[in-house]
Amino acid sequence: MNSQNPSRNKLKLGQVTRLSLGAIVVVMMGIGISSKYSMNRIVETSNWVSHTHAVKADLKDLEKQLVDAETGQRGFIFTGQEPFLEPYNASIHEFGATVKELKNLIQDNPKQLERLDKVEELADDKYAELATTIELKRQGKNQELMALVVSGRGKQAMDQIREILAEMIREEDSLLSVRQKTAQDAIVRSDMVSLGGTFLAIGVSIGALVIISRQVISPIHRVAEDLASSSSDMTSTIQDQESITRHQAAAVQETTTTMDELNASSRQSAEQAEISVAAARQVMDLAGSGAEAVRHTLEDMTIMRNKVEAIADLILQLNEQAQQIASITDVVSNLANQTNMLALNAAVEAVRATENGKGFGVVAAEIRKLADQSKVSADKITVLISEIQKAVATSVAAANDGRKTVEQGVQTVQNTADTFVKVADAIHNVVTSSEQISLNARQQAIAIQQVVSAMGMLNQETVRGAAGISQTRVSAERLNEAVVQLQAVV
Repeated sequence: MNSQNPSRNKLKLGQVTRLSLGAIVVVMMGIGISSKYSMNRIVETSNWVSHTHAVKADLKDLEKQLVDAETGQRGFIFTGQEPFLEPYNASIHEFGATVKELKNLIQDNPKQLERLDKVEELADDKYAELATTIELKRQGKNQELMALVVSGRGKQAMDQIREILAEMIREEDSLLSVRQKTAQDAIVRSDMVSLGGTFLAIGVSIGALVIISRQVISPIHRVAEDLASSSSDMTSTIQDQESITRHQAAAVQETTTTMDELNASSRQSAEQAEISVAAARQVMDLAGSGAEAVRHTLEDMTIMRNKVEAIADLILQLNEQAQQIASITDVVSNLANQTNMLALNAAVEAVRATENGKGFGVVAAEIRKLADQSKVSADKITVLISEIQKAVATSVAAANDGRKTVEQGVQTVQNTADTFVKVADAIHNVVTSSEQISLNARQQAIAIQQVVSAMGMLNQETVRGAAGISQTRVSAERLNEAVVQLQAVV
């Protein structure tokens, strides 16, 4: 515990470096900002000094331009030649441009602007006086010209202009003195800031070097010794770890191969499960088709049973009607017998009646014939009805047997339909189970594929880890060499 406390109280290399560089950067930034401010101040004051010189030069140019105008006017008056007016003409254009430039330069000084306006007004009068003299000279009015010159009007204007220009120059000289002093003070201040900042930066750098020497170099020396003692142990440990990692890589490679084989097997199982599901679905479809066919057969058998029952009912009705016909035939046979007896009695009576009863006897004979025919027909009908009754009885028995057979067939078809329903349910359960098996097989195949991928990645990472450990071993060896070099340097 006591050996760790001093190291906690010491500054780290990064902290010392950051603090030292930060202090130097702050000092340099302060120097730069102060120098920038001073340089700006110097440039500003220098610009104002140059500005004052420019104003003074323009004021002197104004006086010179007026003098040039007078010179051209005098030359023309003495000689009367136009070339002597060139200074005058040039002065007119230059004077206006100079006045405009001066107004821009002294626009921040109202007093100077007021004086310049006065100069411009007097100059206009002066140029008007000069123009008048020139025009008089051109017209040959020498007396009027001499009178105007002798009047002193032009001289008075020039004296006033010179006086105002002198005041303006004195004002600019005063400003120039102040601005020059300000510029000199700015230069001195800039020199002081530069020298003071330089000495301060040197002091901070020396202090940083002292702190680094005390707080960093000595700990680095001790750390280098510790690293030298532990780097060899690290190298041996890394070599053991490298050997273990190689064995792990070989084991992972074998596991990966086994998982690949298991993956292929799971895929085949999944494919076979899918084939089983497809076959079960086909069987379920066929069972459904068979159940549907049985249902239709059951419906047809039910219809047939109903028709057989209807036929049996009709045959029973036919039997009853045949019995009714037999009763009627008995009545007809009795009627024929009675008619025959009546015809016989009528024939006896006709014999008794002799000649008067012949016609009646003929009728009786005919009736007897009809009665005989009716009896014969009744006997035939009786035979036919007997045969019909036998056939109807046979048909009734057959219909009853057919109905029983149909009912048995219906029951059989119903049982078959129930069996098909159970088969369909069983096949549906088989399909559901097969689908679940197929789904499980696919999920197992996917899971195994993921495991295979993971094992592949693990294999790659293991190989990379082995390579990294090898690289770490090399780095540890280099670190050992660097520690030795660091000990030599420190």
